[in-house]
Amino acid sequence: MSAELISILVLVVVFVIATTRSINMGALAFAAAFGVGELVADLDADGIFAGFPGDLFVVLVGVTYLFAIARANGTTDWLVHASIRLVGGRIALIPWVMFVITGALTAIGAVSPAAVAIVAPIALSFAARYNISPLLMGAMVVHGAQGGGFSPISIYGSIVNGIVERENLPGNELALFFASLVANVIIAGVVFVLFGGLKLTRRRAVAVAGTGTSTSTSTSTENTGSTGSTGSSPKSPAPKPTPAPASASAPAPAPAPAPAPDQDTRLTPPRIATLIALVALVVAVLVFDLDAGLTAVSLAVVLSTVWPDTSRKAVGEIAWPTVLLICGVLTYVGVLEEMGTIKWAGEGVGDIGVPLLAAVLLCYIGAVISAFASSVGIMGALIPLAVPFLAQGEIGAVGMIAALAVSATVVDVSPFSTNGALVLAAAPDVDREKFFRQLMVYGGIVVAVVPAVVWLVLVVPGFG
Repeated sequence: MSAELISILVLVVVFVIATTRSINMGALAFAAAFGVGELVADLDADGIFAGFPGDLFVVLVGVTYLFAIARANGTTDWLVHASIRLVGGRIALIPWVMFVITGALTAIGAVSPAAVAIVAPIALSFAARYNISPLLMGAMVVHGAQGGGFSPISIYGSIVNGIVERENLPGNELALFFASLVANVIIAGVVFVLFGGLKLTRRRAVAVAGTGTSTSTSTSTENTGSTGSTGSSPKSPAPKPTPAPASASAPAPAPAPAPAPDQDTRLTPPRIATLIALVALVVAVLVFDLDAGLTAVSLAVVLSTVWPDTSRKAVGEIAWPTVLLICGVLTYVGVLEEMGTIKWAGEGVGDIGVPLLAAVLLCYIGAVISAFASSVGIMGALIPLAVPFLAQGEIGAVGMIAALAVSATVVDVSPFSTNGALVLAAAPDVDREKFFRQLMVYGGIVVAVVPAVVWLVLVVPGFG
């Protein structure tokens, strides 16, 4: 049995053990990286640690540290209420607002993980407050980031278009951009429908009817329970005709929750400083191209120094189990890259003599590997592998490049990718193991379905 095949089988074993036993997959992956690296690949410790994602480690720690401080001093509560006011109290629009914001950030030049790192903690804090599925909100953020990720001035778009030009392949920058945008909008729409978005629309329509700006958040929280026909039954004998009771009984529930919104919407010096820090993070990443993780850690340290009381517990709220999980798995993937397993799989597909079959297999390889590794790095490796059969002229290069780009990026909802890991780490008040499994299952569905669909839509029509 070849070393490459052994390394793939070990990865399968890691998944099986982690999903059947209560063991952190990152710890298993570290052990697997050590065993395979030393015994199979003949790597020393330096070779094994070469795959450790130090930059991602700092991003996860820094961003979760900064937003733990923001949660502790109430800044995230203030942002949630500001988001409610922004859309006129319509909770169902918030996931789409987050989709648009992350898409706009990546379209104008933000690296996808940086945009997700900025938006995801706010979006998921909102989801926790209003009982929105964290999977829905996290997927909307990630797909938004990928939707804008291939604009002609974006990082991903510039890199892929540069590879296409270097390989002397015909390209179309706008076709690449719109292929990714349309694919992610469609996926986001499906996710919105399947994971409770329509219920949010019905629930919020009731809350707006009888509330003003000051009470919209508290009444929407009550309606969160009424959606499941449990929360409002003690308060109202007739939950069905909700519009009339909302306006008629508005004065009754208002006195009890009124103090909480007051405190949530009041700007205090720590909150003002935290908001400035969040703006500084955006500017540092987007304008000055500074590292998101290091910047977030630095800003968090400044806030902790000035207000140590509210920041003391923030270090304990860093998502350390998630950090271990992601860093362990990516270290093992680094061992696979070091020993040539990924290149071996790609070359095996490239040797297939049937162009359409090779095309769909390359899309699947890009999706599977990108779920654990750098999307751009995978595209940089797969596009050159596609050159030989693209040169034959039987498959349209523009459609193939777009299919590879979409396949390798929509899977970033996987909890093992940078974006998925940021979503997992940013979610407050959730069962992380359960949320991890949800992201893994959803990521698996995306990996299984999307490459075949984009192959049918973008590649097959250009065949021959």
